[in-house]
Order: sequence, then C-alpha cells, then structure tokens
Amino acid sequence: MSGQRGRPRSSEAHQAILEATRDLLTIGGYERLTIEAIAARAGVGKQTVYRWWPSKAAIVAEAVLAGVIGGPSTVLDDTGDIAADLGSWIQQMTSGLGDPQAGALTRALTVASAERETDAERLYEKSVAPLRDNLLRRLSGAASAGQIRPDADLEAVADAIMGVALYRVLARSAPPPAAYGDGLLAVLLRGIAAPGDPVAPADPVASGDPVASSDRAASASEPVLSRPQVGNLET
Repeated sequence: MSGQRGRPRSSEAHQAILEATRDLLTIGGYERLTIEAIAARAGVGKQTVYRWWPSKAAIVAEAVLAGVIGGPSTVLDDTGDIAADLGSWIQQMTSGLGDPQAGALTRALTVASAERETDAERLYEKSVAPLRDNLLRRLSGAASAGQIRPDADLEAVADAIMGVALYRVLARSAPPPAAYGDGLLAVLLRGIAAPGDPVAPADPVASGDPVASSDRAASASEPVLSRPQVGNLET
C-alpha cells in the first residue's frame, strides 16, 4: 500500500522538476540554470534530481521530449512562389530564434545533444526533423514546378538555411535586419534556380549593361590572389 502512495508522489516530483526547469530557463536562461535552483523551485531535494538525471542538460532534453517545453514552430506556405515562401519562412525562423527565451532553449538543446547521443537522436526527431522535412518538401515541389534545377542538392540547401539560423543563435549574434532573409535567398536561389526562371537574379553583363561589362573586364585583368614569394621572406 505504501508503494502505491509513493508512485504518485514520484510522478508529481518528476513533473514538478520538468516544469521548474522550464520556468527557470525562461527567467534566467541556460547559463544561470542550476540543479540547486531546479530542486528548490520544484520543492524536492537535490539528490532526487540527480537520481533521475545526470545534468541540467539532460533535464532540459526530457522537458522538451515530454512536451513541457515547446520547440520552434513555423509555417512554410506554398503559394507557388518559392522565393516568397522561403523568405517568409526564414523571417519567422530568425525572428523566433531572436527571442531571448528561444535562444536560451536552442543553446540548451545543443548542449544536451552534445552530452548524450541518445538524447541527440530523440531531440532531432522531436524538434528539428519536422522543420527540415517541411522545408525539403517545399523545395522538392519547387523543383517539380520548374522553379529550381531538378539536379539541385536540396538537402544542402535545407541545411544551409537551417544552419544559418542556428549559427546566429550559438554565436549570440544580434537579431538580423529585416532584409537578412532576402540576402540569404539571393545567394542560394542564384545557385539553384532553373535557367530562365525569374527566381534567378538577372546577370547585368548578359543583359548588355556596359558598366557591368567594363567592371568585369577590369577585374578579370587583375590577379585574384597575390602570394608572397618564399624567397623574399626574411628568416
């Protein structure tokens, strides 16, 4: 009978710890999160926390997997315009990750993934895979519609878009300007656009722009890289 009363108490303590982790992560970020603070807020002993988790990163990971902490959520529309759809999606992603709470969570999940391979796999399936799969489906649809080259490496494109957003969070970069997504898209879509599709930026030289033609001719006559001669280096 005493065992039956203990299980609900353990379950309640377990949930209280996950919720305390969520609250403290929101209040102070991952860096200020400690096992002691989690235990105090959950109303349990520190040893109770350590009995179930080896580190604070592991607690954060379980809180996400259990749905106590929500992951990023963005909507990737299909309006028929791949540039507009990706631009809107990138804006949602960078704006969301620019929020201090979202940034703290992303850094915490990165640490949790690095600590334990099993957590890394489960966290990927829970929070990253759905975003990446939606992105790949939209890119594949654009390829089928002839907006981007059918031989384009869509996996690389998806990784580039998601990787840029993650880099800015991990590097603690300032929130990107509104035109940031446009610049990223210009680089990516210029490389994967189907020939003749309007998604590809026009080549000013090909269009007969005399200024652009002159500039390109001048730059072609200059060395790309000037290397020092080994024999001229002083020892």
